[in-house]
Amino acid sequence: MSDQQPAIIRLNPTQYCHILDNNTNVTRVLIGPKTIARQDHELKVHGPDEMVLIPPRHYCIVKNPVKRDADGNVELDDKMQVTLLYGEEEIRTEGPPFPLYPGEVLKLEPTALSIVPPQSALRLGAIRDFTMPSKEGEGVVKRAAGDEWLFVGPATYIPRVEVTILDTMRATIVKPGTALRIRARQQMKDSGGALRQAGEEWLMRSAGAYLPGCYEIIEETVFPMVLTERRAIHMRAVRTFTDEYGVHRRAGEEWLLTMKECETHIQDVNEEVVNPDLGICALSRTQYCIVRNPWDESGKQQMGRLELRRGEMAFFLKPGEELVGGKTKDVIVLAPDEALLLKATQPFTDVGDVQRTPGDRWTVVGPTEYIPPVEVEVVKRYGAIPLDETEGIYVRNIKTGAVETVIGRTYLLGPDEELWEKPLSENVERLLAFPQNDSKGVKLSEHADFVPTLRDRTKVVTYRTPHNSAIQVYDYRQKTSRVVWGPGLVMLQPDEQFTILSLSGGKPKKQNQIHSLSLSLGPDFMTDVVVVETSDHARLQIQLSYNWNFEVDRSNPEDASKIFQVPDFVGDACKAIASRVRGAVASSTFDDFHKNSAEIIRCAVFGREDDGKMKEKFVFPNNKLVITNIDIQSVEPVDQRTREALSYSVQQAIEITTKSQQEAARHDAERKGQEAEGLLERQKLKDEIAAERARKDLLELQAESSAVQSSGHAKAEARARAEAAQIEMQAMLEHAKLESQARKIRAECELEEQRKKHEAELDYQKRKDELEVARLQELARIEAEKFSHTIEAIGADTIKSIAQAGPEMQAKLLGGLGLSSVLITDGNSPINLFNTAKGLMGQAGADALPGAE
Repeated sequence: MSDQQPAIIRLNPTQYCHILDNNTNVTRVLIGPKTIARQDHELKVHGPDEMVLIPPRHYCIVKNPVKRDADGNVELDDKMQVTLLYGEEEIRTEGPPFPLYPGEVLKLEPTALSIVPPQSALRLGAIRDFTMPSKEGEGVVKRAAGDEWLFVGPATYIPRVEVTILDTMRATIVKPGTALRIRARQQMKDSGGALRQAGEEWLMRSAGAYLPGCYEIIEETVFPMVLTERRAIHMRAVRTFTDEYGVHRRAGEEWLLTMKECETHIQDVNEEVVNPDLGICALSRTQYCIVRNPWDESGKQQMGRLELRRGEMAFFLKPGEELVGGKTKDVIVLAPDEALLLKATQPFTDVGDVQRTPGDRWTVVGPTEYIPPVEVEVVKRYGAIPLDETEGIYVRNIKTGAVETVIGRTYLLGPDEELWEKPLSENVERLLAFPQNDSKGVKLSEHADFVPTLRDRTKVVTYRTPHNSAIQVYDYRQKTSRVVWGPGLVMLQPDEQFTILSLSGGKPKKQNQIHSLSLSLGPDFMTDVVVVETSDHARLQIQLSYNWNFEVDRSNPEDASKIFQVPDFVGDACKAIASRVRGAVASSTFDDFHKNSAEIIRCAVFGREDDGKMKEKFVFPNNKLVITNIDIQSVEPVDQRTREALSYSVQQAIEITTKSQQEAARHDAERKGQEAEGLLERQKLKDEIAAERARKDLLELQAESSAVQSSGHAKAEARARAEAAQIEMQAMLEHAKLESQARKIRAECELEEQRKKHEAELDYQKRKDELEVARLQELARIEAEKFSHTIEAIGADTIKSIAQAGPEMQAKLLGGLGLSSVLITDGNSPINLFNTAKGLMGQAGADALPGAE
């Protein structure tokens, strides 16, 4: 390794290195600027490195620092090795650069010193005992390990190896109206000089920046609670103390803070808030409340007492006070048909100097407003009960126990009255609630699952009696009964109950099958099955139907009560009739009964008069029941062998009857057949005689017909020809008439058409001529005027000269030719001699003619 290191070591002014002497095993420090030649026994173990430079306001930490003497020089041992303080640390601040001696370690690079700003502090702790100068500069301060203190800014903190920074503390701004809740970590004196024990808490209420001590902990910032006219605070003392208002409070004491004491309140450490938002109780004119455990004017709480407070007012509930019912109440406003039932719980003097004792009951009837005092209990509020003529209620006097019925009027209960519930049996309840309840009754056993609707038991029980029926009501107090005839309405009095009819039903009749409140008076029918036995021991089952009705005088109370004397009139009547039928059938044989069953049964039931005539009805005198008719619906043997024998005998009788009817029919048919054959032969002879006579008449008629035919044929043909010719002539004549009429009509039409046409043409021509005449007249007038104007313009002498010039010229021309006149033509075209003469005379002469005219 030494071969690899350079022999010459050059160090700059700020560099250093460590050289190991292998002979003495001592390491020395070389500090630049320097150039050395390394010996063979020397070895460079560190460097060259830059020396440690600490800028101003910086520091570093060196571990295992060298030991220095009083002058600050490094101490060496006898081997010329630097002496190190092992395990120690040294803090070095700004100064010239320095090297690190062998064994020294730069634990912390140069670091800026901590600047403690204003309103801040460093919480320092001593990790070993030491002494330090005091802040005032006089004397020293001894610090023991574990001591804590504050280094308050603004300042620059220079660290020490004996001191560690535990925390950086900053001042907390205490705003006006707020406070800091502070707790002591150990016994100490606060900023005000007060001695505080460990764990003690207090409030810092002074506004501004507050820097807590080293043994103080700021728990929280306490904000004020705002009090208003509608808000209060319920407080409780945790321990005995004097509050900020100068009031001495004992532990557990409760009080109320309102706006009268302060507008804002900061909770102290010795008190707790029970309710931070206690609302105000505001009562209007129509409200009131009852306060339990109120406070009197002297500030003492009256436990167990009640106080009535009526609006208009507003108040806070003090500690311990509570509203009865938990809320305010409205003044009870009673309508004219309402009332309050009141009961006194304590003795007091009511309105009008009325003395009330506990237990008294009275009513307040509207219309009015009522506020019950604390000594009064409102039992209930109720209204008048309107009742129709068919409605009612049961009212019971709670003092006497008497129950009465109120029907058909509006009723308001008194203070000693209450509605009474009338009990009815289960069957009566079901019969009243059954939707199809009538006089025929209901089979309750078949409707076991029917649940009656709940009725108002305080209302009078009513039942509408069906038509032609009756119902019995029994009064258990007077032990009397009354009968109500239908249709009618039954209204039960308090001690009255319905009489339930339990009637027999089914086939054969069984007891207690049909239940009903009303009894039908008929007429109606009931059917029963009776088993009888004939004298020859034939058992028969007979199904009978009885028509019945009650013959009762409704105006006679005795007759009315008799119809209910037999509870089961159906079963009683069926048993009585069955007994008579069985007795009558027992004395008759099967054949006799089979032939005369109807007569035997009717005679047994109705009986006979003294003259032997059968009676028309069977009367039960006990209940006025009358059986008017019996219908035998079926008769069947009970014994199977008897039923088979009867069936066989009936079948044999039917066969015998059928065969006898067949023989009688066959004999009658043979007799009728023989009579028909005889009649047929006689008819044949009569028909042959009639046929011969008809043949004779036919031959005679044929002969006459041939004669008539031969002569009539010629006559018919001649007559036919004559008639045909006549018809043809008549047709031709008619045709000619029609032709002439058609021609006449056509000629008349054409003539009329021509006449109309000529008239139209004449009218047209006339109008045209008139127009033409008018035109020519106008032209002539124009020409005349023109000619007149021309003549006037030319003059008479000029005209005369012109008129004479033409003839003279023609005369001269003809004279020159030696002709007196000439006419040239081709011989084909006609010549108008007048025009020719005119032409020969000259145009001037022609034009002169009108003027001559």
